[in-house]
Amino acid sequence: MIQPDHELSIKRQAELLNIARGSAYYVPRPVSDADQTLMRRIDALHLEYPFAGARMLRDLLRREGFEVGRKHVATLMAKMGIQALYRKPNTSKKHPGHAVYPYLLRGMKTERANQAWAMDITYIPMARGWVYLAAVVDWASRRVLAHRVSISMDTTFCLEALEEAFARHGKPEVFNTDQGSQFTSLAFTEALKSRGVAISMDGRGAWRDNVFVERLWRTIKYEEVYLHAYESVSDARQRLGRFIEFYNTRRPHSSLGAQTPDEFYFASLPAIQQAA
Repeated sequence: MIQPDHELSIKRQAELLNIARGSAYYVPRPVSDADQTLMRRIDALHLEYPFAGARMLRDLLRREGFEVGRKHVATLMAKMGIQALYRKPNTSKKHPGHAVYPYLLRGMKTERANQAWAMDITYIPMARGWVYLAAVVDWASRRVLAHRVSISMDTTFCLEALEEAFARHGKPEVFNTDQGSQFTSLAFTEALKSRGVAISMDGRGAWRDNVFVERLWRTIKYEEVYLHAYESVSDARQRLGRFIEFYNTRRPHSSLGAQTPDEFYFASLPAIQQAA
């Protein structure tokens, strides 16, 4: 996102993007094979036991034969952005200068496509290293409307997925996210406001407010990610894309009366959009 050869200085680019200038110069340290193995296992355990903190995860890991201390588990959790009862990657870190919006979906009965959309980001382990997956999901049908894979956490790849969802599917009445800095950024909120979309955000620490996206992450990880060791970013991007296509078009959901997300989505579109 920061371009060193741009006519604007790096300091000015960082100011316009609302990011710390130091992050433009940051070069990540390589992660050891042992730590990557631990991180993959922590990710799986966290999906199964989202209430587990560093101490409990340490004890669970030790039962599996890992020699690891609580502080090291806490360090890896911080690197992944994982917190007990709040299974989000670093995106859940709120920017102190960004506005936060109230949660609008509590008690709202969503029965049709494009009534409410949600977006989130999750950590995806690879054979070496990891990437991040962002997805825009239709709340009623569970359909993935757009997604992006990135090696870094920034607003750009979230905006790309959002703009693709708008271009292909119109717009929702309500759009829900967590309070992560990518989603509270001016660029992201303006993309919603300019289209007249009501902005909704999860309560602090309340991952259940976006429960349908959390269930999507669980499905993707157990049915795809944990079954493969992606060799590269392009490999991860291709395989995740194929699985999401399968998820939308062929995988039936019991909560949708055994329909696929595609079937429910297109059947429940407002008549004016079906005719478009």
